[in-house]
Amino acid sequence: MEPLHLEGSPKTPHVHFDPASGLLELKGRSIPENSIDFYKPLIDWIEKYGRNPNAKTALHVQLEYFNTSSSKCILDVFKRLEPIRSAGNEVTVLWHYEADDEDMLEAGEDYSGIINLPFKMIQIAEVSGD
Repeated sequence: MEPLHLEGSPKTPHVHFDPASGLLELKGRSIPENSIDFYKPLIDWIEKYGRNPNAKTALHVQLEYFNTSSSKCILDVFKRLEPIRSAGNEVTVLWHYEADDEDMLEAGEDYSGIINLPFKMIQIAEVSGD
């Protein structure tokens, strides 16, 4: 299976999903014109990855901002990871947020409360879109 790599833009996050290491990264800003169009390849990739996942999968989410339509799509990304964990694999979401960004911390806590995946909140100095 090939890695998924999308360069970030002012409206879309940087995406790097590596099946060999189980490291998935979503970084930057998520305000795409059409969130469903942007996130569909990510969701499709995770569904395919779930057929033969790494024993350990870590999704790093480091977003400085996301709009409402992106929030639904991000939830869909998390939902696609749940069956991978249910099958006995280790899946962790690492939610990065800036120290002064309580909204982003609360967003991570909200997701953590509705998704059956372990979340780890990680406070950082500054979100990087690289």
